[in-house]
Amino acid sequence: MNFDLTDEQEMVRDNFARFLDEHSSSAKIRKAMEEHGGFDPALWTGLAELGAFAIRVPEEADGMGLGLFDAVVVMEEAGRTLASGPLAEALVAARLLGQLGTETASDELAATIGGETVTALAFHDMAETPMQWIAGGAVAGLIVARRGDDVVLLTVPEGFAKGEDNLATTPIAEIDLSTLDAKVLASGGEAVATFAAGLEEWKLLMAAALSGLGRQALKLAAEYACERKAFDQLIGQFQGVSHPLADRLCDVDGGKLLTWRTIRDIADGKEDAGGNISLSLWQSATAAADAVSQALQTFGGYGLSKEYDIHLYNLRANAWPLVHGDVQQWLAEAGRRFYGGETVSLPDVGETPIEFDIGEEARAVNAEIDAFFETQVTDEEREQFHFSWEGWVPSVHKKLKAADLLFLGNPSLGGRELGPYAKKSARERFNMHGYSNPAISVAEMVGYMMVKFGTDDLKAQVLERVVNGDAITSLGYSEPGCGSDVFAARTRATQAEDGSWRINGTKMWTSGANLSEYVLMLARTNAEVAKHKGLTMFIVPLKAEGVEVQAIHTFMDERTNVTFYDDVHVPDTWRLGPVDGGTKVMSVALELEHGGGFGKVIEDTLEACEEVLRDLKRIDDTHLQVRLARIRAHIGVAEMLEFRSMWAGVEKKPNMAFGPMAKMYSSEVFLEDAREMLQMTAPLSLSKRKGPLNLINQSYRHAHGTRIYGGTSEVHRSMIAERGLGMPRTRA
Repeated sequence: MNFDLTDEQEMVRDNFARFLDEHSSSAKIRKAMEEHGGFDPALWTGLAELGAFAIRVPEEADGMGLGLFDAVVVMEEAGRTLASGPLAEALVAARLLGQLGTETASDELAATIGGETVTALAFHDMAETPMQWIAGGAVAGLIVARRGDDVVLLTVPEGFAKGEDNLATTPIAEIDLSTLDAKVLASGGEAVATFAAGLEEWKLLMAAALSGLGRQALKLAAEYACERKAFDQLIGQFQGVSHPLADRLCDVDGGKLLTWRTIRDIADGKEDAGGNISLSLWQSATAAADAVSQALQTFGGYGLSKEYDIHLYNLRANAWPLVHGDVQQWLAEAGRRFYGGETVSLPDVGETPIEFDIGEEARAVNAEIDAFFETQVTDEEREQFHFSWEGWVPSVHKKLKAADLLFLGNPSLGGRELGPYAKKSARERFNMHGYSNPAISVAEMVGYMMVKFGTDDLKAQVLERVVNGDAITSLGYSEPGCGSDVFAARTRATQAEDGSWRINGTKMWTSGANLSEYVLMLARTNAEVAKHKGLTMFIVPLKAEGVEVQAIHTFMDERTNVTFYDDVHVPDTWRLGPVDGGTKVMSVALELEHGGGFGKVIEDTLEACEEVLRDLKRIDDTHLQVRLARIRAHIGVAEMLEFRSMWAGVEKKPNMAFGPMAKMYSSEVFLEDAREMLQMTAPLSLSKRKGPLNLINQSYRHAHGTRIYGGTSEVHRSMIAERGLGMPRTRA
């Protein structure tokens, strides 16, 4: 897996970033708006000198012949700096001239690459829609268009197309293309397919530009929130300011990563690549529009003033994509491509360095898992499977240990040394077979804590049993009245003269306590210091005298527990880490929790929803196709955020809250999507019948909990704002 650019692409990014920072500054953007209707001739010439318009032109046509990903890197920077001109359209038009016009339009191609002529792009077949809005039409000398079975080059006489006041002062113009002189570049099915592929390329370039634009708008808002005070506090400390920006960051980054993933899918010939192109532009356009509005809101009344640049981002985030038409058209288009059999011509994306393949190691262990569930699990055992702790089956647990499929990727617990990507894939494979309860993952996490911080005595008495599959553990963090503020724990641990400890208190939401033999507990050992400094971590036996476990049943068909501790004896050797040092130990545990996501669960539920809709013969309903496509976009974003989090951990990248982004985003869209699927398949989805209906029903109820356990969405939003946007700490 790789999210890094090549050295050459980093150089391209740096070169264009430096140029655009200087030549597409706020002052120059405003000047172009005042003097040239939103077009900057000097910027255009400079872009040409850097080779921008030759990037995607084939080498045999005197271009650079670079891959689509190289052009995407440039467009992200163009979006970040609000480049004044129809850059995405010109890049595609230049490529089409290089592909189709080397014999008939070589002079025009040279003028386009050299920046002497602005060559624009017509989005719709002019034979059917002669009157069209053209991005850059007010300054274009040439337009590449489709006319029935022909791809033509239209000449725009100087002064012919008149710009007019518009939303963002961009050089758009409405032109009757049928009145222009036309030169046929190529004709027939192959030519039309090449032009259509160019339009698909434009969608990806525009998506990249909008992701760069949205990111920069959020950066401006975050910086302002770190300077502006209200009620004697930086406004960035208010969760009402920081949390919406954190949401929008996930959306914007998700659009960028979905675009990257789509380019990779095209390169790999993936079946869904065409639909994902449409989703990439819909996601980025929607995310950018939401991001700039939220960013402007952060500025308050000043955001309405033309003195602040944020309004420029707000207007161009909408103006750039809307010249093609309604943003929602791409969601409908994706629905047709996924469910209506609509085919699409795909661009040749060239060399693509980014990589999201799970690898041969993952495929091999997946095959082992498949074989295990096919040959080692009985029907009686399978009947007990459930997504919650109650789905833990002791006999299956022991069989997994015997098959070396327990604690995958954790050799310190006696498991094999599986890489993180293969480990993630293996978790999803367990989920596919219905054995996705949290007992194994929690036992692995607590086992890891014992390896890292435990004494020899603890390892001999407890860890060995966990490693051998003879015992599982649960987590004792939350308490009544504390919620996600785990460091507000009041359960007391008092040391006796012999060095042992007595535990007194109550823990809430101790899921699995009725099945586990031990609990990882955070207890207060010092009430005279700051609350986060007076805590210590212990392994507490749940079968000991003084422990009481009471069931709490949730509407998710999941049992959790409240646990009471009345003078429970714990030897000092069962303490993890130093006395009053529980915060450090806890941080390791929390970090292990924050990297997961729920994209695969949503995907499994979507497959169940599709199955039901096909049985009902409703899959051809275009309205439902749009809703299904939106869910696919959410799945794609959730998966890419999780991939990035894993990759960043493996490659030791700086902590930019990638883990909290993956967890928070996926849990939020899980609830939204589960509700959608419950509605789409109603009234059948009201039933808990075995099969797809039960999964849809269950997922809706399950989704509510995912926004709470493992850290609430609010806690993760604070982390995202602080680490991802550099905003002030919002938690006391």
